[in-house]
Amino acid sequence: MLGLQNIKRLLLGKPIATKHAHDERLSNVLGLAVFASDALSSVAYATEEVLLILVLAGTAAFNGLSTIAWALCGLLVIIVSSYYQTVHAYPEGGGSYSVSKANLGAGAGKIAGAALLLDYVLTVSVSVASGVSALTSAAPQLEHMKVPLAVFVVIFITYLNLRGAKESGMVFAIPTYAFIVSTLVLVVVGVVQGIGHPAVAPVITAPKGGFHEITLFFILRAFAASCTAMTGIEAVSNGTQAFRKPEAVNASKVLIQLALLLSVMFVGMSWSAQHYGIVPHEASEPGYMTVMAQLATRLYGANSLGFWITQITTFMILFLAANTSFAGFPRLASLLAKDGYLPRSLMSLGDKLVFNNGIIVLAGLSCVLIVAFGADTHNLIPLYAVGVFTAFTMSQSGMVVRWKRMGKTGLPMIINAIGAIATGVMTIVLSATKFAEGAWVTIFAVIGVILFFNWSSRHYRYLATQLSVDEDDTLPEVKTMVILLVPRMHKGILRAIAYAKSLSQDCRAVHVTLDPSGVQHVKEDWIKFGSDIPLVILESPYRSLVEPLVEYIDETIAIEPGMMVTVIVPQAIPKYPWHRILHNNAAVPFLRALGGRRNVVVTNVRYFLK
Repeated sequence: MLGLQNIKRLLLGKPIATKHAHDERLSNVLGLAVFASDALSSVAYATEEVLLILVLAGTAAFNGLSTIAWALCGLLVIIVSSYYQTVHAYPEGGGSYSVSKANLGAGAGKIAGAALLLDYVLTVSVSVASGVSALTSAAPQLEHMKVPLAVFVVIFITYLNLRGAKESGMVFAIPTYAFIVSTLVLVVVGVVQGIGHPAVAPVITAPKGGFHEITLFFILRAFAASCTAMTGIEAVSNGTQAFRKPEAVNASKVLIQLALLLSVMFVGMSWSAQHYGIVPHEASEPGYMTVMAQLATRLYGANSLGFWITQITTFMILFLAANTSFAGFPRLASLLAKDGYLPRSLMSLGDKLVFNNGIIVLAGLSCVLIVAFGADTHNLIPLYAVGVFTAFTMSQSGMVVRWKRMGKTGLPMIINAIGAIATGVMTIVLSATKFAEGAWVTIFAVIGVILFFNWSSRHYRYLATQLSVDEDDTLPEVKTMVILLVPRMHKGILRAIAYAKSLSQDCRAVHVTLDPSGVQHVKEDWIKFGSDIPLVILESPYRSLVEPLVEYIDETIAIEPGMMVTVIVPQAIPKYPWHRILHNNAAVPFLRALGGRRNVVVTNVRYFLK
């Protein structure tokens, strides 16, 4: 175990004392890098997702891209204004889950919690898959390596997060700010070069069956695709406690900075793509390039320095955007576990003051999704956004109820009411427009997670009923018997004999024999060293060491059902770990067979070889 601890220290660094937890809090600069990378990175694929819908209706629909981008900014203002109030109302964090549970009830809290957990998993999968797409756009020869690359990135991000929140934030800050600068430069160059020049007519190939008609449903479908840019907004409110004091003030500042950056980048990217006639490629198309890569090629030139800077910073931010989920998922899971909806192991902080188990669970689920969907962004996107807009709606509705209870029916309540209506409508639109494309998977997954919450809660209530001490409970009288396993006589057995006699007057030594010819030698040694403890010889006709002992213990307990049997298993421990392959480790099967039996206590007496 000492060796494993040393390896752990080498990989993850020295543990951090609880009293130093405040030192691990994030500044606003690091907080923006950790909690905003998901939302900001969506600029790299949100415009492309909208265009994939618009091109189905030809040039007329294509020219509506900028309008959709501005409409999304309006929705963004509403949601950010609502979450600004949430951060100050619930500075302890928890976001949509805490707000929904406190104001709408446990059922609403579970819906919000389940939706957010799934959204976090999808965020990791989509972000990493998009990052791989950006990489393969620049290096097409890596196309066949998409899945292994994506899984490797998830494992790498997991490792960084296990080293601690502050340490991972410092690592992720440089790529995040590099992406912000490179994208803003791309947008500025696109606008400057485009102003005063006519827009480039897009070359759009008609889909099979001809162009779609531009209907209200079609427009809503395109707008729903843009909503992928909204994912990650709630992460700041969920992780308020990760910021330095005053937590709510600092978190709200980061929230506003995030909204401003996202608005400028998304509108600028969409306007540039529309002005220069950038048409999205099919993912299966040879020489596939993302819309952002095409725009960089158009503005900077193919394989130019500007193109490579854009692509490198893009795939880095997309990889690291997953870190937003690694900051949010474990915190939310710990709150749900505290309320009995998830295993309590998710509540535990690790050596580096992060929720290790939550981080590992998120990584595992994300890798499963990546493998299942072949690291294809376009296959994963339809599953996206439904969960987060459900959480948006629950959170804003909860805030409306809160203001009403407090008698504050002014501007704060109006803002949250508008937010609840807007996000509620978008939840319905997203579910309807993306249902056939895969949103049904998310809807049923949310239901499945809620059922797991209920099962977990029932179990913990049952556990409390079984373990709670009543006034009528008294200390039971327990009769004990000690069984000492004796494979043969050695120094370790002598120590075990002394320990057995200290536990109970009713001691028995048991030898399971596989070779009858050696029994006499065991008996002779026992007469010399075994004191007054009786020796029981158990024969094993089927050469099993475990079964005869289990039968003997069962027979003993059957005679006195209330008896507690302590089984002492002596074990010699080699000086060097590599010597263990030379030992038969007979103690292990005994420990496994007896460890879960009623009225049986198994203790291991070790003798360390010099």
